[in-house]
Amino acid sequence: MAANATSRLAVLIDADNAQPAIIDGLLAEVAKYGTAHVKRIYGDWTGTRLSGWKQTLLVHSIQPIQQFGYTSGKNATDSAMIIDAMDLLYTARFDGFCIVSSDSDFTRLAARIRESGLTVYGFGEQKTPAPFVRACDRFIYTEVLSGKEEEPKLAPLPEKVEPAKNKPLLGLLSAAVDASLDDSGWAHLGEVGNYLVKRYPEFDSRQYGHAKLKDLVLATKGFEIESRAGVAGGAKTIVYVRARNMK
Repeated sequence: MAANATSRLAVLIDADNAQPAIIDGLLAEVAKYGTAHVKRIYGDWTGTRLSGWKQTLLVHSIQPIQQFGYTSGKNATDSAMIIDAMDLLYTARFDGFCIVSSDSDFTRLAARIRESGLTVYGFGEQKTPAPFVRACDRFIYTEVLSGKEEEPKLAPLPEKVEPAKNKPLLGLLSAAVDASLDDSGWAHLGEVGNYLVKRYPEFDSRQYGHAKLKDLVLATKGFEIESRAGVAGGAKTIVYVRARNMK
C-alpha cells in the first residue's frame, strides 16, 4: 500500500530499544505516511530506566503500556507489544503499522501484518538485524531522525506580528512544505495542510490573520504559489507551493 495522507496508522514503540531523542523526528516522519490513530509505548515504567521517556509521552500524547519483567533475561515487553499489534490488526481499522524497535523479535510480526495486506514501516538503529529490516515495506534508521534539528514548535497566538516576520511560523511552514515535496520540487498545498494538522492539531491559519492557508503562505513572502488546472482540464485548480529559494 502506498503512502497516503489519509492512511490510519498504529504506532507501537519498544521503549527498551528506542531513545526519547528521536520522538520529534519520528512523529514528523510518520506524518508523511498517514495519521497516527494509535500511539503506544511499551516498557516497565515502575523503575527509573525509562524516566527519560516520561515527559516526552505527555507532550506527544503517547500512551504508556506497563509490562513487568517477569523473568530475568526474558523480554516480556516484546510479547505484550506483539499481542497488542495482533489485537489491533484484527480490528481491521488500520491501513498500516509503525514498529519502532531495533529488535529482530518483531520480524515475524512485520511479515504477518504484511500478509494481511497492510503496510509496515519499521524504525530502528543501524544495528537492527537485516531480517527485521527486510520484513518491513519501508525501514527508516533512527540515527537519521535523531540527527535532525528539533522540529519547530507551533507558535503561540501572535500579537500583531506580521507572518513575514514570524520566524516560528516560517519554520513550521517550511517543515511542512519540505515533508510534502514531490519529485518536481513542488508540494501540493492540500498535503501541506494535512501534514500541519496531523503534526499540530491546534494549527489554524486564522490565528495568523488569514482565513485560508494559501493566503497565509503568500503573506509570509517566503514561498512561491502555482495554480494548475485539474485533471483533464477540469475547472477546479490545484495549488502547489515551494520555498522561494527552490529552483
